[in-house]
Amino acid sequence: MRLKKFITPILLFFVIKTSQGQQSYNRVVLLMGSRFDITVVAQDSVNANQHIDTAISEISRIEKLISSWDPNSQTSKINRNAGVTPVKVNQELFDLIDRSLKLSSLTDGAFDVSYASMDRIWKFDGSMSKIPTDKEIKASITKVGYQNIILDKKNRTVFLKLPGMKIGFGAIGKGYAADKAKDLLIKNKVVAGIINASGDMNTWGKQPNGEDWKVAITNPLNKAQAFGLLPIHNGAVVTSGDYEKYVSFNGKRYTHIIDPRTGYPSTGIVSVTVFAPKAELADALATSIFVMGKDVGISRINQLPKIECIIIDDQGNIHTSNHIEVEKM
Repeated sequence: MRLKKFITPILLFFVIKTSQGQQSYNRVVLLMGSRFDITVVAQDSVNANQHIDTAISEISRIEKLISSWDPNSQTSKINRNAGVTPVKVNQELFDLIDRSLKLSSLTDGAFDVSYASMDRIWKFDGSMSKIPTDKEIKASITKVGYQNIILDKKNRTVFLKLPGMKIGFGAIGKGYAADKAKDLLIKNKVVAGIINASGDMNTWGKQPNGEDWKVAITNPLNKAQAFGLLPIHNGAVVTSGDYEKYVSFNGKRYTHIIDPRTGYPSTGIVSVTVFAPKAELADALATSIFVMGKDVGISRINQLPKIECIIIDDQGNIHTSNHIEVEKM
């Protein structure tokens, strides 16, 4: 189910020094296996770099907490003890898993942190010559199911009921890290900035010239043109796309985003952009819409307050939720 971000919103801002002497400073770093663009508005480069260092430290802390590749992380300990015993974790990780289960329920299982349990029977490297059999696909998801993640709030433990079951935060982790870095910078009196985690973009404040931060949404099938600008008001925007890694059989295109409920790849969508108050939420919903499909996805988004989406299907058609405001270009 993990999404690789191939489409990133184009961030539009100008480095303009204001009468108060503030301007934006940017640094690009590799964190959590992905590109992070960190932008802060500050009085000078020394101050800005101190704040960016703070954001990097926070993101690195989150990575150590949630990484399933680090054998010393609490997440790895949970996975090692699947089917054996509950694992006591710190409150932060417990709360993240608790929210993940609520998101799984909200999306009818289209989002599921236990997707990491799936057998990798689909290959998107050009080596597949036929679709896996129904039997193979059904077997690949036997250990997937958020209902088998048992939380004990009193003892603050996490238990995966099935031996071999695993959890992973590939579809929510970078958004969560962007949220935490933003919250910490705001606490440290940074007046404005952006944390862009490979398409998981979280903003606050305004550009140095007093204007809102804006993103330009492009069609991945016609990247030469952006169809509109969207102002971001102290919130998050996540664009997830998958138009490079796919296979085609009998004229049907299958992307590498797998439905954790069925084991089959999602079809029909190449790009989803979600606007939400938190990047964690936007990240999870962008993943889910790929799986749910445009009609169910938009219907679900229209029922949620302060959340909007833009979907581009595999024919290049654009679909939006009810209340999104786009400045046409």
